[in-house]
Amino acid sequence: MRFVTYMHKSAQAVGLFDTDTESVIPLREAEQRILGQNTLPDCLHSLIGMGEKALDVLRAVLKGKTCTLHRLPLASLTLLAPIPRPAKNVFCVGRNYLEHVTEINASNPIPEYPVVFSKVPTAVIGPGALVDGHADVTRSLDYEGELALVIGKKAYKVPEKDAFGYVFGYTILNDITARDLQKRHVQWMLGKGLDTFCPMGPHITHSSLIPDPTKLHLETRVNGEVRQSASVSEMIFSIPRIIACISQGMTLEPGDIIATGTPSGVGAGFNPPKFLKKGDVVEISISELGSLCNTIA
Repeated sequence: MRFVTYMHKSAQAVGLFDTDTESVIPLREAEQRILGQNTLPDCLHSLIGMGEKALDVLRAVLKGKTCTLHRLPLASLTLLAPIPRPAKNVFCVGRNYLEHVTEINASNPIPEYPVVFSKVPTAVIGPGALVDGHADVTRSLDYEGELALVIGKKAYKVPEKDAFGYVFGYTILNDITARDLQKRHVQWMLGKGLDTFCPMGPHITHSSLIPDPTKLHLETRVNGEVRQSASVSEMIFSIPRIIACISQGMTLEPGDIIATGTPSGVGAGFNPPKFLKKGDVVEISISELGSLCNTIA
């Protein structure tokens, strides 16, 4: 199952994306048509919070006569971020790919523990949305293609061996960064958390479709030029390690989002740097998860 949040006829709704037909099945309509009931919310965050109950309903719907389900062509919809307004800050892991640790500063030490920061909910935008370049604030706008995971159930003091059981699914995230602000303020929130600095999507792919996320491959293109290309297996701190680390003294809740870090190839790593400018198109693709494309305004 691949979950999307979308706008259609001025209404926001949740659906399942069908990769074969490039269309979306509206969830509440499908449940009513197949099961004669309406128990699913039109909010993906709330649906994730329902846990297995929601997934059982969806499985029952998909076992029905799905050929009769109404489908909306993807081209007729405006996709939003799968969770358009996260309930909490987005957790992010910095310096989690070896070559990225040293590409900007060769003397940077390899971290002993995950470097965790956050991006505020107002930074989140969806696929196709414009990224505000904040030209009055920064002169060094950068991209960071990342795999993000979505927590599916309350997690506290989770052992690494159990961590994957807490993952609802995976999506793509662009950790847009103002490098000058990041450096100036030492702490990273201002450099990473300005409005529109967290493009996300296009959908959340349920974890059942991604049995081994280390086999995923990430690629970032700017105006068609490949800038980043790496396997998720190259991460310094694995997904289970990240979840275990964050949850040791902090409760992760359904719908919480964790971005797992970016590989080498960011704009600041080139000589001279290749920072983003107005009109640039950034496309991040991850195998099995689709592509996230945004333009700098």
